[in-house]
Amino acid sequence: MNFDINVIPDTFDMLHAGLAASSVLLLAIAVSRKSKVIEKVVEKPVEKIVEVEKPVEKIVEVEKVVEVEKVVERIVEVESKLATATTDSAMQLLSLLQQEARMIDFLKEDLTDFSDDEVGAAARVVHSGGKKVIDDYIQLSAIRNEQEETRVTIEEGFNPQSIRLTGNVTGSAPFHGTLVHKGWKADSVTLPKTSEHYDASIIAPAEVEL
Repeated sequence: MNFDINVIPDTFDMLHAGLAASSVLLLAIAVSRKSKVIEKVVEKPVEKIVEVEKPVEKIVEVEKVVEVEKVVERIVEVESKLATATTDSAMQLLSLLQQEARMIDFLKEDLTDFSDDEVGAAARVVHSGGKKVIDDYIQLSAIRNEQEETRVTIEEGFNPQSIRLTGNVTGSAPFHGTLVHKGWKADSVTLPKTSEHYDASIIAPAEVEL
């Protein structure tokens, strides 16, 4: 097939300009379509990653909510136990001390105008009656068996509720000091049984002589 060079136009008229513009436009459209296809292919994995991350975040949030609920339940349980703790035994013991030793009468009395002999006589009643209550209903034992005013050693790991350190307390155990008081602990408490309608808040009934 032979081409005639003379047939090729040597001028650039409007027809050729239109053809050139159309070619450029078609080329731009083709390039834009390719870029869109590439963008879609790249975006799909990103969407999948986001979909995987969201459930993980929800699981973490649920675990946090569960932990908070457990803490709240424990607080409510402790508060409930404190609110329902009975003081009947303490009231009963106080009633026995009043009954046997007139202790409340003694403690509530203004002793300013009483002589030392009068206070001493009243104290004997309180002492003897109080000792009777302790001996009858509470079994006590000393925390430390050493003699008072002797040197003792407090080893590491001691119970601070059982041993109270006083004076110049510095450093760490073992501590060396003087036993000022042996301390007491209750081994057993056997208070009298009460009736069904017993009102523990009545420490001592009012007395009316007829």
